[in-house]
Amino acid sequence: MALEAWISLALLCVLGAMTPGPSLAVVLGSTLRGGRASGLAAALAHGLAVGLYAVLTVAGLAALLTASPTLFALLQLAAAGYLVYLARGALRHRAAMTTANGGTPSQAGSGLVAARDGFMIAFLNPKLAVFMLALFAPFISADQGLGAKAILVMTIGSIDALWYSAVVLVMVRTGLLSVLERNAVYVERVYAALLLALAVFVASRALGTLASAMGAV
Repeated sequence: MALEAWISLALLCVLGAMTPGPSLAVVLGSTLRGGRASGLAAALAHGLAVGLYAVLTVAGLAALLTASPTLFALLQLAAAGYLVYLARGALRHRAAMTTANGGTPSQAGSGLVAARDGFMIAFLNPKLAVFMLALFAPFISADQGLGAKAILVMTIGSIDALWYSAVVLVMVRTGLLSVLERNAVYVERVYAALLLALAVFVASRALGTLASAMGAV
């Protein structure tokens, strides 16, 4: 791949990662509950899911989703359900969770949960596959080798993980995380409300797509 083409791809990936959405809410929520380690776990797992979607896109999954509105809508409904699950967890969260030694959060448990949430919020987003189909279209050719395709996958996955990791580190180092922790109850409520609003929006779009697909039959 030519350097100019790679720079263009990388810039598009950066702008896509910077766009606020449910992924940002999940990474910030994980950081608030489990600290820097949990936030980084969510960020890296999110990048892994994005990289996996890039692999599937190169393999042609995005074309399948585009050709099957029903499948697309079902994945959207699954994403909406997971957003509701995350909101429920935020409302039930207790900041006093400590280890048997006392005083510090259980980083092993919270890290695994954060990684799961970071991965799933990306993996259950079918729009990501369609976005990648449009993103990769100018950079993929029929005679393209495996090496060039691997560069596409690694570029978008690594940029996504690095961006969200940077967001976590800025929160911790600037003291913003401490401010959020002191107001954790209110932040968790806002976080849950945001996730529920996103779930309603995604579900309504999915139901509209299903209704259109059924009407076209």
